[in-house]
Amino acid sequence: MKLLVIKIETSHEVEDALTVFSQDELKCLGTETRKRSDFENAGEQKDSTVVQLDEIENLPEDLEFFSYFNEDADRDSLIESYQAKLTELKSYDLNIGLNQISSSYIEDKDWNTVWQKFYHVINFSRHLAIVPEWENYQPKFPDQKLINLDPGLAFGTGGHKTTQLAMMGLERALIEPKSVIDVGTGSGILAIAASLLGANKVEATDISDEAVTSAQTNIALNHIDNIEVRKASLLKDVHGKFDIIVANILAEILLDLIPQLDEHLNENGQVIFSGIDYLQLDKIKDALIKNGFHVVLTMQQDRWVGLVIERIEK
Repeated sequence: MKLLVIKIETSHEVEDALTVFSQDELKCLGTETRKRSDFENAGEQKDSTVVQLDEIENLPEDLEFFSYFNEDADRDSLIESYQAKLTELKSYDLNIGLNQISSSYIEDKDWNTVWQKFYHVINFSRHLAIVPEWENYQPKFPDQKLINLDPGLAFGTGGHKTTQLAMMGLERALIEPKSVIDVGTGSGILAIAASLLGANKVEATDISDEAVTSAQTNIALNHIDNIEVRKASLLKDVHGKFDIIVANILAEILLDLIPQLDEHLNENGQVIFSGIDYLQLDKIKDALIKNGFHVVLTMQQDRWVGLVIERIEK
């Protein structure tokens, strides 16, 4: 079996956006990058590292972004989707660099023999650590909980800033047992985090069959029995209300979710959003206000923003 590789020669300014787009929208199997700055910085380290830039084969002009898909994926459609995304990012005044997209096929075994080197323990906080299933990690604190993941399933491995912003929001919100729904669960990481942080009931939804399977597999790895995973489009066909609604999804999808919040949020409940590029923050805030909500806490790392949201008091 082979894998389809999409290669994009672009700018480091759009690395995070392309990663989120590839994982959340296009449901890729994995991503990796080659950045010119990594080679340049390595040559500046005050150690024994010696880097001769003119001796490096195919040195990127700025960033080479690679995404991996099954062999039978629609190559032309994927290239068209990436080109449209780059055009959108350029409209936000982001530098998209060379803006060149190409594709190739590699043997599946080539990926399987190297992909694990990209995933290591993420010692996120004193309460949580994200651990690839093959790693032997001992908690740094007696009360630190471990989120065991199979990163090979993709759909979110905890390394992205947007996931970590959402986890920060969950840590702050779960000071007592509460019910939580994770919308667009992907790998299930936020649902698992909520359970480990003390949520007494957790639901997780995703529109993708593959994501539902991924979440169920990761939940089983953690031996958790209070998470229900279902296929659903955002909160459509979800019944009941929750104390916390968390969603780490691209801003344009969050705009579709906002009108559904009130029906599914308990009194005095909170909403946690992540996946928002700071250039789209005002659009999200305006939509929240129109639907009776406001932002009570803003978290930002680089260009990515996470929000804690509550109803506007009447």
